[in-house]
Amino acid sequence: MAAYTYKAATPDGKIVEGTVEASDHGAVALKLQDMGLFPMKVGIAGRASFLSRDVEWPWKIRRVRRKHLLVFTQELHTLVRSGFPLDRSLSVLAQLAESEVLAEVVQDVLKEVKGGKSFSEALSKYPEVFPKIYVNMIKAGEAGGALDEVLGRLASFLETSENLRSYFVGALIYPVLLSVVGITSVTILTLFVVPRFVSIFHDSGLPMPLPMLFMKFLSDVISGYWWLILLLIALTVFLIRRSRSTPEGRLNWDRWLLRLPLLGPVTRKIEVARFARTLGTLLHGGVPLLHGMTIVREIIGNQGIATLIEPIRNGIKKGEGIAKPMKQSGVFPPLAMHLIEVGEESGKLDTMLIQVAEVYDTEVRNGIKNLIAFFEPALILLMGIIIGTIVVSMLLAIFSINDVPM
Repeated sequence: MAAYTYKAATPDGKIVEGTVEASDHGAVALKLQDMGLFPMKVGIAGRASFLSRDVEWPWKIRRVRRKHLLVFTQELHTLVRSGFPLDRSLSVLAQLAESEVLAEVVQDVLKEVKGGKSFSEALSKYPEVFPKIYVNMIKAGEAGGALDEVLGRLASFLETSENLRSYFVGALIYPVLLSVVGITSVTILTLFVVPRFVSIFHDSGLPMPLPMLFMKFLSDVISGYWWLILLLIALTVFLIRRSRSTPEGRLNWDRWLLRLPLLGPVTRKIEVARFARTLGTLLHGGVPLLHGMTIVREIIGNQGIATLIEPIRNGIKKGEGIAKPMKQSGVFPPLAMHLIEVGEESGKLDTMLIQVAEVYDTEVRNGIKNLIAFFEPALILLMGIIIGTIVVSMLLAIFSINDVPM
């Protein structure tokens, strides 16, 4: 038996906390239900470590993280499914919110709901917190009287998106760390070690070997013009950001990204999975197809693909269905098109779109693995060549000094 802490809601909406002994999380939930409580959070008792906490830095932008939105949606789904009225559920979640910003938003949404507005109308006041897919799904759930089911779908959608994003970020940690260590090592060798060897040759009046002359030139450039190098990097970043800030520039950049040998196919699969999961979730929630296509166009990250959504929408307006204009766009892979055609013919388009998303989520993970498998050895080889060149240059310098007759 282990000790577990819990947060639970009473039938009248109050939040209670405590500790209970049980064999696992499921046993804790059963005990709380026997006590007439609705379990909200269960965790192993013990002091949380510093690293496990969300640190709020004073200069940090006040915003709601995706993780907090996911937890809010999961908890709201639990309360609504348990029979809690919406206003009481929101009142409970305003107390449970891990983010102060989210707590303020939920309080305001609760105020709007009590004032007579629908839940979706209240959420639409905060587009930076609740994306369009979220608001439209809630609106469809309200109209169909299936808010609890829609919240479950939204929680699943957000969880899948967050898992994929976390996987992508986690896969990049090692290459980024390797690059930082390599650049730091090269900088230290160039700025601090090479000048010591150069001073030895100057003091002894010996001619420097060619590799050491090159390293001296590199060290002089970095130490003497570091400010110019930083300025050029900052200027390059500024020009790229400025170019991407215009619709035409963003479109050109995104089209160029799709043409890259390794990154292009992975980007295409990411957008196909996002398109399929979003549209499938919207259709399952009762959002009309044309309106769903409009929402999907706005959430597609790559503008090279987003511009092709409008011709698909126009094809749907003309009565061509969705499979034919999608095939004409040339964006969607054959497997995705086959599944979508089957879904359209069988009347289960939403289910097939979710299936397409799951297939290409797996493809994206495999694509990221392949990218990392290529870039990790390439980075190690590149850093090894650079650092090895520096070390060999210094060794040659040492040997040349030893070869001088006394």
